[in-house]
Amino acid sequence: MDYNSNRKKLPLPEYGRNIQNMVDHIMTIEDREERNVAAKTIIDIMGNLYPYLRDINDFKHKLWDHLAIMADFKLDIEYPYDPPKPETFQEPPKKVPYSSNHIKLRYYGKTLELMVDKAAEYENGEEKEILITLLANHMKKSYLTWNKDAVDDEKIYQDLELLSKGRIKREGLNLAETRDILIRSAPRKKQNTGPVRGPKKHRKND
Repeated sequence: MDYNSNRKKLPLPEYGRNIQNMVDHIMTIEDREERNVAAKTIIDIMGNLYPYLRDINDFKHKLWDHLAIMADFKLDIEYPYDPPKPETFQEPPKKVPYSSNHIKLRYYGKTLELMVDKAAEYENGEEKEILITLLANHMKKSYLTWNKDAVDDEKIYQDLELLSKGRIKREGLNLAETRDILIRSAPRKKQNTGPVRGPKKHRKND
């Protein structure tokens, strides 16, 4: 039996075995002009497999690059673009840059830390008071997602002072009750949306 597992591995499986067989065939064509015509025909067939990608920039360029890959970079034809080199695919992948920002308290996140830092720069007044209260309540809510039991408001005040580098020292803020936060954060039960059935009609006795 002829199983795919016994066949040559496909460089680009998304094009299938038939396209790969076409590429292998034009490798055996001796006349260069005939190879050029055959290569363009294969490019058209490859493009027809993914017509929704035709509007993408450099779509044709990608197809010719894929043809070179399937031919193991040994196909001698007149490429309309510079074909890729084998060395390009032997280079190790580049390292993905990860953020090196240090987060003081991870359960609050970096964004809230930046917001507290910005709030500390506000001039004293009602706007600053409201903003600090909103941030402190959000901190309490974030803390409770990690610790479902409880959190002392004093802990929020201490963390607020830490995140603001000592510029915000507040006590007695109007923080929401822990039970209220947990109730609002709890997932709601799905309501039964099935058809409402009325009472059964009893048949009167004759």
